[in-house]
Amino acid sequence: MRLLLVEDEKKVASHIKKGLEGEGYAVDVVNNGEDASSMVKAYDYDLLILDVMLPGKNGIQILKELRDSKQNTPVIFLTAKNSTEEKILGLDLGADDYLTKPFEFEELCARVRAILRRHESVKTTKLVIADLELNPVTHEVKRAGQRIELTQKEYALLEYLLYNQGKILTRTMIVEHVWDQDFDSFTNVVDVYVNHLRSKLDQPFEKKLLQTVRGFGYVLREQDASHKD
Repeated sequence: MRLLLVEDEKKVASHIKKGLEGEGYAVDVVNNGEDASSMVKAYDYDLLILDVMLPGKNGIQILKELRDSKQNTPVIFLTAKNSTEEKILGLDLGADDYLTKPFEFEELCARVRAILRRHESVKTTKLVIADLELNPVTHEVKRAGQRIELTQKEYALLEYLLYNQGKILTRTMIVEHVWDQDFDSFTNVVDVYVNHLRSKLDQPFEKKLLQTVRGFGYVLREQDASHKD
């Protein structure tokens, strides 16, 4: 899943980015409100982590622009201000959560997971299809009870596929949600990582879940016995 972190304190931003990438997220970072507005127009983010006090446009203005344009991207506000009035204003404008600085990184991760589940209408803490399950808290992946070891990017790709199981995802959609802005979209890395996942998740098992939809992209679904891509 791809996140935009808007934080003007560069050391804080670097720390949060590094931690979130360690959790398997693709993270873009900007340090001011003007750049944040440009980024949310250019990319389809899964979640924004937005500081309130920013150079240029502040977080409240960015959120208002986002909601006025009918974008429902979930937003977590980060702020040093802890007044009830500030929180009420942010939440009433359409923020999904509010975290006051200083905060524990583990709490931020838990809030990110909770909001992503809610936004994608995932009702359980585990992502499951057939006999395949992924636990976003422990990063454990199992198929038929057998633990499967994945690299960080393989995990991120599988998580995105599971959040969108049954939906056909184009290579462009996958790039925009699994890789950050430094990614070279002209490479065939998406196909390479899909093949890596297949070798670990599908090849050792009779039922194939990760399917190619020729001319469109990929889909994670339970395949009917009569259906073949």
